[in-house]
Amino acid sequence: MSKMYKVAVVGCDTLVGEAILTLLEEREFPLESIHAVSDNAGGRVAFKERHLKVEPLAKFDFSQVELAFFCVDEALAEEFAPKAAEAGCVVIDDSPCFRLEEDVPLVVAEVNPETIADYAKQNIIANPGTNATLLTTVLKPLHDVAGIAHINVVTLQAVSGKDKAGVEELAKQSSAIFNLKPIESEVFEKQIAFNILPQIGAILDDGYSREEVKLTWEAAKIFARKELPVSATCIRVPVFHGHAMVVNLETEQPITVERARELLENAAAVRLMLDDIPTPVTDVAGEDVVFVGRLRQDSSHVKGLDLWLVADNVRKGAALNSVQIAEILIKQYLNRVSGK
Repeated sequence: MSKMYKVAVVGCDTLVGEAILTLLEEREFPLESIHAVSDNAGGRVAFKERHLKVEPLAKFDFSQVELAFFCVDEALAEEFAPKAAEAGCVVIDDSPCFRLEEDVPLVVAEVNPETIADYAKQNIIANPGTNATLLTTVLKPLHDVAGIAHINVVTLQAVSGKDKAGVEELAKQSSAIFNLKPIESEVFEKQIAFNILPQIGAILDDGYSREEVKLTWEAAKIFARKELPVSATCIRVPVFHGHAMVVNLETEQPITVERARELLENAAAVRLMLDDIPTPVTDVAGEDVVFVGRLRQDSSHVKGLDLWLVADNVRKGAALNSVQIAEILIKQYLNRVSGK
Protein backbone atom coordinates (compact mmCIF):
# COMPACT_ATOMS: atom_id res chain seq x y z
CA MET A 1 0.00 0.00 0.00
CA SER A 2 1.37 3.44 -0.92
CA LYS A 3 2.05 5.92 1.84
CA MET A 4 -0.70 8.36 2.73
CA TYR A 5 0.06 11.95 3.77
CA LYS A 6 -1.16 14.45 6.32
CA VAL A 7 -1.76 17.73 4.51
CA ALA A 8 -2.77 21.31 5.31
CA VAL A 9 -4.10 23.89 2.87
CA VAL A 10 -3.27 27.30 4.32
CA GLY A 11 -5.42 29.99 2.77
CA CYS A 12 -8.13 27.43 2.05
CA ASP A 13 -10.67 30.22 1.48
CA THR A 14 -8.70 31.96 -1.29
CA LEU A 15 -9.30 31.23 -4.97
CA VAL A 16 -6.03 29.28 -5.20
CA GLY A 17 -6.69 27.43 -1.95
CA GLU A 18 -10.14 26.37 -3.13
CA ALA A 19 -8.66 25.22 -6.45
CA ILE A 20 -6.01 23.18 -4.63
CA LEU A 21 -8.70 21.42 -2.60
CA THR A 22 -10.55 20.63 -5.83
CA LEU A 23 -7.39 19.29 -7.48
CA LEU A 24 -6.44 17.13 -4.49
CA GLU A 25 -9.83 15.48 -4.86
CA GLU A 26 -9.78 15.21 -8.66
CA ARG A 27 -6.25 13.80 -8.80
CA GLU A 28 -6.83 11.42 -5.87
CA PHE A 29 -3.88 12.72 -3.88
CA PRO A 30 -2.93 10.12 -1.21
CA LEU A 31 -4.39 11.80 1.86
CA GLU A 32 -4.36 10.36 5.33
CA SER A 33 -5.83 13.59 6.66
CA ILE A 34 -6.43 17.14 5.46
CA HIS A 35 -6.68 20.41 7.38
CA ALA A 36 -8.27 23.59 6.07
CA VAL A 37 -6.41 26.56 7.58
CA SER A 38 -6.92 30.32 7.28
CA ASP A 39 -6.16 33.56 9.06
CA ASN A 40 -9.92 34.10 8.86
CA ALA A 41 -10.94 31.60 11.53
CA GLY A 42 -14.30 29.88 11.52
CA GLY A 43 -16.55 28.68 8.76
CA ARG A 44 -16.23 25.63 6.56
CA VAL A 45 -14.95 24.77 3.08
CA ALA A 46 -16.15 22.02 0.78
CA PHE A 47 -13.98 18.97 0.19
CA LYS A 48 -15.23 15.81 -1.49
CA GLU A 49 -18.66 15.06 -0.05
CA ARG A 50 -18.14 16.86 3.22
CA HIS A 51 -17.17 20.22 4.67
CA LEU A 52 -13.94 20.91 6.52
CA LYS A 53 -13.90 23.19 9.52
CA VAL A 54 -11.53 26.10 8.94
CA GLU A 55 -8.80 26.12 11.58
CA PRO A 56 -7.08 29.36 12.68
CA LEU A 57 -3.61 29.85 11.23
CA ALA A 58 -2.23 31.57 14.34
CA LYS A 59 -2.91 28.49 16.47
CA PHE A 60 -2.29 25.72 13.98
CA ASP A 61 0.24 23.05 14.95
CA PHE A 62 2.22 22.24 11.80
CA SER A 63 3.96 19.30 13.44
CA GLN A 64 0.77 17.29 12.83
CA VAL A 65 1.13 17.50 9.03
CA GLU A 66 3.85 16.50 6.58
CA LEU A 67 2.97 18.85 3.73
CA ALA A 68 1.43 22.32 3.65
CA PHE A 69 0.20 24.30 0.66
CA PHE A 70 0.49 28.02 1.43
CA CYS A 71 -1.97 30.20 -0.52
CA VAL A 72 -1.70 33.37 1.55
CA ASP A 73 -0.17 36.79 1.00
CA GLU A 74 3.52 37.54 1.30
CA ALA A 75 3.36 38.85 4.87
CA LEU A 76 1.60 35.76 6.22
CA ALA A 77 3.91 33.45 4.28
CA GLU A 78 6.95 35.23 5.68
CA GLU A 79 5.64 34.80 9.23
CA PHE A 80 4.24 31.27 9.16
CA ALA A 81 5.98 29.28 6.39
CA PRO A 82 9.34 29.12 8.25
CA LYS A 83 7.49 28.00 11.39
CA ALA A 84 5.84 25.22 9.44
CA ALA A 85 9.17 24.21 7.89
CA GLU A 86 10.87 24.18 11.30
CA ALA A 87 8.11 21.89 12.56
CA GLY A 88 9.16 19.32 9.96
CA CYS A 89 6.49 20.13 7.40
CA VAL A 90 7.42 20.65 3.73
CA VAL A 91 5.91 23.94 2.53
CA ILE A 92 4.85 24.64 -1.05
CA ASP A 93 4.40 28.40 -1.08
CA ASP A 94 2.42 30.32 -3.69
CA SER A 95 3.43 33.78 -2.47
CA PRO A 96 6.40 35.81 -3.81
CA CYS A 97 8.11 35.60 -0.42
CA PHE A 98 10.76 32.93 -1.04
CA ARG A 99 10.93 32.69 -4.82
CA LEU A 100 14.32 34.33 -5.24
CA GLU A 101 16.03 32.89 -2.17
CA GLU A 102 19.07 30.89 -3.23
CA ASP A 103 18.28 27.84 -1.08
CA VAL A 104 14.61 27.64 -2.09
CA PRO A 105 13.81 25.82 -5.36
CA LEU A 106 11.51 27.73 -7.71
CA VAL A 107 9.68 25.02 -9.61
CA VAL A 108 7.47 24.65 -12.67
CA ALA A 109 6.53 21.00 -12.84
CA GLU A 110 6.87 20.71 -16.63
CA VAL A 111 10.02 22.83 -16.84
CA ASN A 112 12.50 22.18 -13.99
CA PRO A 113 11.15 19.41 -11.73
CA GLU A 114 14.67 18.24 -10.93
CA THR A 115 15.19 21.27 -8.69
CA ILE A 116 12.70 19.84 -6.18
CA ALA A 117 15.65 17.77 -4.97
CA ASP A 118 16.86 20.87 -3.09
CA TYR A 119 13.68 21.14 -0.99
CA ALA A 120 15.35 19.96 2.23
CA LYS A 121 17.64 22.99 2.49
CA GLN A 122 14.79 25.03 3.98
CA ASN A 123 11.85 22.61 3.71
CA ILE A 124 10.26 25.20 1.41
CA ILE A 125 9.48 25.00 -2.31
CA ALA A 126 8.35 28.15 -4.10
CA ASN A 127 5.60 28.20 -6.68
CA PRO A 128 6.38 30.90 -9.29
CA GLY A 129 4.08 33.74 -10.18
CA THR A 130 1.47 32.87 -12.79
CA ASN A 131 3.21 34.88 -15.51
CA ALA A 132 6.49 33.02 -15.09
CA THR A 133 4.78 29.63 -14.90
CA LEU A 134 2.76 30.11 -18.08
CA LEU A 135 5.58 31.73 -20.06
CA THR A 136 8.27 29.18 -19.19
CA THR A 137 5.90 26.26 -19.78
CA VAL A 138 5.40 27.39 -23.37
CA LEU A 139 8.98 28.48 -24.03
CA LYS A 140 10.66 25.39 -22.52
CA PRO A 141 10.53 23.21 -25.68
CA LEU A 142 11.68 26.13 -27.84
CA HIS A 143 14.43 27.02 -25.38
CA ASP A 144 15.76 23.45 -25.35
CA VAL A 145 16.10 23.32 -29.13
CA ALA A 146 16.91 26.86 -30.27
CA GLY A 147 17.87 28.78 -27.11
CA ILE A 148 16.45 32.12 -26.07
CA ALA A 149 18.19 35.37 -26.93
CA HIS A 150 15.46 37.83 -25.96
CA ILE A 151 11.82 37.95 -24.91
CA ASN A 152 9.36 40.80 -25.34
CA VAL A 153 6.11 40.08 -23.53
CA VAL A 154 2.93 41.96 -22.74
CA THR A 155 0.77 40.29 -20.09
CA LEU A 156 -2.99 40.83 -19.92
CA GLN A 157 -3.91 39.79 -16.40
CA ALA A 158 -7.36 38.95 -15.08
CA VAL A 159 -8.70 40.52 -11.90
CA SER A 160 -8.71 37.11 -10.17
CA GLY A 161 -4.98 37.66 -9.82
CA LYS A 162 -6.06 39.83 -6.87
CA ASP A 163 -8.11 36.94 -5.46
CA LYS A 164 -11.80 37.22 -4.58
CA ALA A 165 -11.54 40.93 -3.81
CA GLY A 166 -10.48 41.66 -7.38
CA VAL A 167 -13.33 39.61 -8.83
CA GLU A 168 -15.87 41.30 -6.55
CA GLU A 169 -14.63 44.78 -7.40
CA LEU A 170 -14.96 44.21 -11.16
CA ALA A 171 -18.47 42.79 -10.65
CA LYS A 172 -19.57 45.69 -8.42
CA GLN A 173 -18.16 48.34 -10.73
CA SER A 174 -19.78 46.75 -13.78
CA SER A 175 -23.12 46.63 -11.99
CA ALA A 176 -22.73 50.24 -10.87
CA ILE A 177 -22.07 51.39 -14.43
CA PHE A 178 -25.17 49.65 -15.78
CA ASN A 179 -27.26 51.09 -12.95
CA LEU A 180 -25.84 54.62 -13.28
CA LYS A 181 -24.33 54.54 -9.79
CA PRO A 182 -20.99 55.96 -8.56
CA ILE A 183 -17.86 53.85 -9.11
CA GLU A 184 -15.84 52.89 -6.03
CA SER A 185 -12.25 51.61 -6.31
CA GLU A 186 -10.68 49.90 -3.32
CA VAL A 187 -8.70 46.94 -4.69
CA PHE A 188 -7.40 48.68 -7.80
CA GLU A 189 -6.05 52.23 -7.90
CA LYS A 190 -8.42 53.22 -10.71
CA GLN A 191 -11.65 51.92 -12.19
CA ILE A 192 -11.10 48.47 -13.69
CA ALA A 193 -14.56 47.89 -15.20
CA PHE A 194 -14.46 48.64 -18.96
CA ASN A 195 -10.93 49.95 -18.48
CA ILE A 196 -7.29 48.82 -18.79
CA LEU A 197 -4.65 49.52 -16.14
CA PRO A 198 -1.13 49.53 -17.63
CA GLN A 199 0.62 49.10 -14.28
CA ILE A 200 0.64 46.23 -11.77
CA GLY A 201 2.65 46.86 -8.63
CA ALA A 202 4.85 49.78 -7.71
CA ILE A 203 7.01 51.47 -10.34
CA LEU A 204 10.70 50.98 -9.59
CA ASP A 205 13.64 53.29 -10.32
CA ASP A 206 14.18 51.90 -13.82
CA GLY A 207 10.57 52.54 -14.82
CA TYR A 208 9.48 48.90 -14.70
CA SER A 209 6.83 47.74 -12.26
CA ARG A 210 7.43 45.19 -9.55
CA GLU A 211 5.26 42.68 -11.43
CA GLU A 212 7.39 43.08 -14.56
CA VAL A 213 10.66 42.69 -12.68
CA LYS A 214 9.35 39.61 -10.85
CA LEU A 215 8.56 37.96 -14.16
CA THR A 216 12.08 38.61 -15.44
CA TRP A 217 13.85 37.35 -12.32
CA GLU A 218 11.66 34.31 -11.86
CA ALA A 219 11.94 33.19 -15.49
CA ALA A 220 15.72 33.45 -15.29
CA LYS A 221 15.83 31.32 -12.14
CA ILE A 222 13.49 28.71 -13.60
CA PHE A 223 15.66 28.39 -16.71
CA ALA A 224 18.81 28.33 -14.52
CA ARG A 225 20.29 31.36 -16.26
CA LYS A 226 22.14 34.11 -14.48
CA GLU A 227 20.35 36.62 -16.68
CA LEU A 228 17.51 36.27 -19.14
CA PRO A 229 16.87 39.23 -21.46
CA VAL A 230 13.19 39.98 -20.90
CA SER A 231 11.29 43.19 -21.58
CA ALA A 232 7.86 42.92 -19.95
CA THR A 233 4.81 45.12 -19.71
CA CYS A 234 2.14 43.89 -17.28
CA ILE A 235 -1.43 45.11 -17.75
CA ARG A 236 -4.58 44.50 -15.70
CA VAL A 237 -7.65 43.92 -17.87
CA PRO A 238 -11.39 43.71 -17.01
CA VAL A 239 -11.57 39.91 -17.33
CA PHE A 240 -12.59 37.76 -14.38
CA HIS A 241 -10.48 34.65 -15.09
CA GLY A 242 -7.69 33.84 -17.53
CA HIS A 243 -4.31 35.48 -18.02
CA ALA A 244 -3.09 36.08 -21.58
CA MET A 245 0.26 37.09 -23.07
CA VAL A 246 1.51 38.54 -26.32
CA VAL A 247 5.01 37.14 -26.81
CA ASN A 248 7.74 38.12 -29.24
CA LEU A 249 10.64 35.69 -28.95
CA GLU A 250 14.13 35.94 -30.43
CA THR A 251 15.95 32.61 -30.45
CA GLU A 252 19.70 32.02 -30.42
CA GLN A 253 19.44 29.65 -33.38
CA PRO A 254 17.04 30.07 -36.29
CA ILE A 255 13.84 28.05 -35.96
CA THR A 256 11.04 27.75 -38.48
CA VAL A 257 7.38 28.12 -37.64
CA GLU A 258 6.89 24.51 -38.71
CA ARG A 259 9.53 23.27 -36.24
CA ALA A 260 8.14 25.46 -33.46
CA ARG A 261 4.66 24.12 -34.18
CA GLU A 262 5.94 20.55 -33.94
CA LEU A 263 7.65 21.22 -30.61
CA LEU A 264 4.60 22.88 -29.08
CA GLU A 265 2.24 20.19 -30.34
CA ASN A 266 4.36 17.60 -28.53
CA ALA A 267 4.66 19.58 -25.27
CA ALA A 268 2.68 17.89 -22.50
CA ALA A 269 1.24 21.02 -20.90
CA VAL A 270 0.61 23.04 -24.08
CA ARG A 271 -2.34 22.97 -26.45
CA LEU A 272 -1.57 24.58 -29.79
CA MET A 273 -4.62 25.87 -31.66
CA LEU A 274 -4.08 26.30 -35.40
CA ASP A 275 -7.60 26.86 -36.72
CA ASP A 276 -8.95 29.00 -33.90
CA ILE A 277 -7.71 31.60 -31.43
CA PRO A 278 -7.99 30.71 -27.72
CA THR A 279 -9.49 33.30 -25.39
CA PRO A 280 -9.93 33.50 -21.60
CA VAL A 281 -13.72 33.32 -21.72
CA THR A 282 -14.27 30.65 -24.35
CA ASP A 283 -11.47 28.14 -23.85
CA VAL A 284 -9.37 28.06 -20.71
CA ALA A 285 -11.58 27.89 -17.61
CA GLY A 286 -10.90 24.70 -15.65
CA GLU A 287 -8.26 23.49 -18.13
CA ASP A 288 -4.84 22.12 -17.15
CA VAL A 289 -2.84 23.33 -20.15
CA VAL A 290 -1.58 26.59 -21.59
CA PHE A 291 -3.27 27.42 -24.88
CA VAL A 292 -1.17 28.86 -27.70
CA GLY A 293 -2.46 30.54 -30.84
CA ARG A 294 -1.39 32.95 -33.58
CA LEU A 295 2.04 31.31 -33.87
CA ARG A 296 3.89 33.02 -36.70
CA GLN A 297 7.30 34.10 -37.94
CA ASP A 298 8.40 37.56 -36.89
CA SER A 299 8.41 39.44 -40.18
CA SER A 300 11.18 41.74 -38.94
CA HIS A 301 13.67 39.13 -37.69
CA VAL A 302 14.95 35.82 -39.06
CA LYS A 303 15.22 34.37 -35.53
CA GLY A 304 11.94 35.80 -34.30
CA LEU A 305 8.61 34.16 -33.43
CA ASP A 306 5.34 35.76 -32.37
CA LEU A 307 2.67 33.95 -30.41
CA TRP A 308 -0.35 34.40 -28.15
CA LEU A 309 -0.88 32.34 -25.02
CA VAL A 310 -3.70 32.13 -22.50
CA ALA A 311 -4.53 29.94 -19.50
CA ASP A 312 -6.65 29.65 -16.39
CA ASN A 313 -4.51 31.73 -14.04
CA VAL A 314 -5.95 30.32 -10.81
CA ARG A 315 -5.98 26.64 -11.75
CA LYS A 316 -3.15 26.18 -14.28
CA GLY A 317 -1.12 29.22 -13.30
CA ALA A 318 -1.03 28.54 -9.55
CA ALA A 319 -2.98 25.68 -7.96
CA LEU A 320 -2.15 22.88 -10.39
CA ASN A 321 1.57 23.58 -10.30
CA SER A 322 1.52 23.42 -6.50
CA VAL A 323 -0.21 20.03 -6.56
CA GLN A 324 2.10 18.71 -9.28
CA ILE A 325 5.10 19.75 -7.19
CA ALA A 326 3.64 17.82 -4.26
CA GLU A 327 3.05 14.75 -6.43
CA ILE A 328 6.66 14.74 -7.60
CA LEU A 329 7.89 15.40 -4.07
CA ILE A 330 6.10 12.43 -2.52
CA LYS A 331 6.88 10.07 -5.40
CA GLN A 332 10.56 10.81 -5.88
CA TYR A 333 11.77 12.15 -2.53
CA LEU A 334 9.56 11.68 0.52
CA ASN A 335 8.93 8.01 -0.22
CA ARG A 336 12.66 7.45 -0.45
CA VAL A 337 13.18 9.09 2.93
CA SER A 338 10.58 6.81 4.47
CA GLY A 339 12.08 3.78 2.76
CA LYS A 340 8.99 3.03 0.69
